[in-house]
Amino acid sequence: MTLTQAALPARSTFTNVLLVLAGSALVALSAQASVPMWPVPMTLQTLAITIIGLTYGARLAAITLLAYLAEGAMGLPVFANASGGIAPLMGPTAGFLWGFVGMAWLTGWLVERGLDRGFLRLFVAGLVPGLLLFVPGAAALSVVLGKSAGEAVALAVSPFLIGAVVKAVIAAMIVAGGWTLFKRR
Repeated sequence: MTLTQAALPARSTFTNVLLVLAGSALVALSAQASVPMWPVPMTLQTLAITIIGLTYGARLAAITLLAYLAEGAMGLPVFANASGGIAPLMGPTAGFLWGFVGMAWLTGWLVERGLDRGFLRLFVAGLVPGLLLFVPGAAALSVVLGKSAGEAVALAVSPFLIGAVVKAVIAAMIVAGGWTLFKRR
């Protein structure tokens, strides 16, 4: 069971729509906390996506990220550095952007399979999908920029590994704290 399922056991379609909108807004805001790096900026998006996956579950988390991508594709400035449109979805960051959907789904799926409580379980559920995100991220960067696999890893993986661990720790702490607050209520 996810935290939102426990907190909102009788969710309506309207409630789910609000959760999707809130989640996509959180990802959009986290994209603006950006350290400019080339070709992939360092943002807080993966932290937000991990929290969404840990609290929403697989389907709702994936739908939330699909909504985020749709908002960006429509030109809303939701991607890093207030960008939007189709170009980011086809450029060097495309693998990460599209991979966000899989990351959110897998994080939620792991939670639904028992990694839903306790810091260590939540950490694993947040870290594994975060590390797997590097696969489509580096692959797309390699194709778009014509880089070798080693060059793609150096540009799109190595600078972000420590951040992936730190973000998984923070997300696990936040969600574990959410469960503690929920139990006290």
